[in-house]
Amino acid sequence: MSILDKPRDEEDIKVRIIPLQLQRLFAQLLLVDQQAASTADLTSSFGWDNNEETGQHDVQELNRILFSALESSLEGTSGHDLIKNLYHGTIVNRIQCHECGHVSERQEDFLDLTAAVKDMSSLEESLCTMYVEEEIFDGDNLYRCGACDKLVPAAKSAKLAKLPPFLTVSLLRFNFDFTKCERYKETSRYTFPTRLNIRPFCEQNHLEDSEQIYELFSVIIHKGGCYGGHYHVHIRDVDELGHWNCQEENRSRGVSDTGDEQDCPAAALAAIIAEAGVDKMIPMDQLSQKLLEHTGSSWNKTYRKQHGALRKFLQNHASIFQLSSDGSLVGLAHSVNGTDPQCCKPNNTGKMAPPQKSCSHWFDFNDSSVQCIQEKDIEKHFQGKESAYMLFYRRSLLKRPREAKGNAGYGVPQYLLQQMDQANVELQQKRLESDRKANGINLRLHLSSCYHLDNGALHPVTSLGDAALEISVDRRGTVGDMRTTIFQFLDQSIEGNVLSIAKHLPAGLHVFQELSDDEQSLLSVEVHEGCDVFVWDGKQVGGQCVQSGPDCAPLLLTIMCPYKTESNGCSQKYSESQKAFPANFKLKDLQQTLAGSPSKESLLCSPSSENSEGWNVFAMEDMNKTLKMLGLRDGSSLLLLDSREEGETVLAAGKEMAFDPNLYSLQVQDWYSSESEKKIIQITADPESDSSLKDLKIRSGDIFFITEGRLPPRRLPTIALYPVDKVEIAKYFPDKHEWLPISSWNLLVDDRVDFSTEADFIAKEKQRQIAEGKKKSSALCNEKVRPIMRKTEASLSIRVGVFR
Repeated sequence: MSILDKPRDEEDIKVRIIPLQLQRLFAQLLLVDQQAASTADLTSSFGWDNNEETGQHDVQELNRILFSALESSLEGTSGHDLIKNLYHGTIVNRIQCHECGHVSERQEDFLDLTAAVKDMSSLEESLCTMYVEEEIFDGDNLYRCGACDKLVPAAKSAKLAKLPPFLTVSLLRFNFDFTKCERYKETSRYTFPTRLNIRPFCEQNHLEDSEQIYELFSVIIHKGGCYGGHYHVHIRDVDELGHWNCQEENRSRGVSDTGDEQDCPAAALAAIIAEAGVDKMIPMDQLSQKLLEHTGSSWNKTYRKQHGALRKFLQNHASIFQLSSDGSLVGLAHSVNGTDPQCCKPNNTGKMAPPQKSCSHWFDFNDSSVQCIQEKDIEKHFQGKESAYMLFYRRSLLKRPREAKGNAGYGVPQYLLQQMDQANVELQQKRLESDRKANGINLRLHLSSCYHLDNGALHPVTSLGDAALEISVDRRGTVGDMRTTIFQFLDQSIEGNVLSIAKHLPAGLHVFQELSDDEQSLLSVEVHEGCDVFVWDGKQVGGQCVQSGPDCAPLLLTIMCPYKTESNGCSQKYSESQKAFPANFKLKDLQQTLAGSPSKESLLCSPSSENSEGWNVFAMEDMNKTLKMLGLRDGSSLLLLDSREEGETVLAAGKEMAFDPNLYSLQVQDWYSSESEKKIIQITADPESDSSLKDLKIRSGDIFFITEGRLPPRRLPTIALYPVDKVEIAKYFPDKHEWLPISSWNLLVDDRVDFSTEADFIAKEKQRQIAEGKKKSSALCNEKVRPIMRKTEASLSIRVGVFR
């Protein structure tokens, strides 16, 4: 049982908070199914603010003040002697007079032993120097004997008197160089044993060796220098609570991955699932993540080539694993009886036991990362910048109760077990919710009752917002799973309807693919986020037959018909209308549809060339080709002409087939006129076909200004336009405040004329000053920054409540 009971009143909650928070932290580490546990509540109980939580401190100092705070916090409780009984020891210091033989003794307590590293090769050598060798006082360095009452030669020695069950050793890695007047970290090789015989250094030599043998169970490692670094710790799994990775062990030994776990990964998977409980199921994505943590490699990297996909492997081993209906959860099958020796065996609790472990298991705890290591990996930290700093030994005679083996809840108070169970339930709910959000996709449902067929495509009867319904499904599911979700959401009376993937095209909504195979995954049929699903009978919408599939996808074409006006005697103006036709519609059928009555004659044409203004009649062999084969797309134009009028009728096709002079023009403005009398003249030009205009980056719709010489003020007296040989044209670039002079004859650049105004000069000067300011700012940033002086190290303190 724990030495701490549940707090009984509000006063105890306040003053006993440190041991309670420490106990709760260990319970979270043992029982809560999460990667890491937060220490915020514990450090808050210390009275620490952000500076103390994030600052660099010495772990030995923390260990000492934490034990002191715990001793103070446990005063007046049944556990008041906990720290003393477990960690306190005593050292006897003796000085013996060489003349009278008088021995002076003094005892001192210790929480940890400090062992020198400098000029030492091992922990045993350091202990021998401190507790075996004697210091002789002679010559000028004599000792005053109390019995002799004079200065006499003497010998000083120290021995370990009382040893605690748990022995803590601090290695003095940090020293001070008095020559250089600076601190430094000792990185020389310094060994320490996994089994330490402390008998040679003890006062009581009559004890059996077995009583003075200690086993290493934890090593704190410091990575970095004397002014900063990072701590992580190697811990031996005494109660075998962790999951030892045999595959990782073999890999570190250089053994090939040909063991049973590689051949049949069911054992590892079953052990992972059993961890959550024999009757519980875990999400599939968590199984993949836990497998990566357990084996050090993902399923796809290690097993997919031999066993296929993870889901398929679980389905093929139905006698061991059980999948939920939607395939998102996996658990252990109730029929597991442990008859397959290559897979997994149930233990006496009925749970699937993990693979057999070796006798000594070690793990490296490095912030939120926990990895299994071998005992020999500790030897890597005998030396170097990442070296051992504190050692923790336990007496070898200490044996854990049999009930503690593999039982993470052993000794944890009942109220904490309930809290941790509740925390696991909340975590599971959060993970399921997160899993649903991560793998959920939103679909738009379109019911056929809300649509009608018009102009070759489906259109909502009212508005698109009213016709579409939002629904979320799991992307990892099948078509059958989606069908079940949809018809549970919709009216059950339409459950027999067909589901089809639809897409919004310029012509309207079109049905592409029927989802008929319930076993297909949503990924394979390309159901994705925002996908449109049409719900209908598979044949008709509003009593009209609907063609479906990509071949008959409607193309929205622009039909242009010439017309004459009183001011325009020739057919250069066109009326436009948009009509949709299936992509597999033949050209001859299109001609007949557009021509109308049989007596009306028409011709089909194509453009003469890419930049042509004319149209060519389609060849007779093209009449049996489909619109898709002819390369027509949404937005392509068709020009319909009647051959009976003026002896010429043409149906022309192309994306921009009809030439409209208004589309290719430049505007020229007279700057010599007053503001109200300025005239704009439109000049027909095609910048795409005219290379000189294209090189000057002139586009249709650009405005040019007519002037002579420098740009005149905005208001000038009205004068007539100058002759052509005295006219200059310039294009203005407002972002640069510059003018580009252009000859009015061949649009070539003429650098002899400057059109810049005073406002342009001012704006350009401002731009130059801004650019220079940015250069100076950049130069200041690139200057070498002086090194920051290191802050003075502040000592740690933990505030403990007053109990009296």
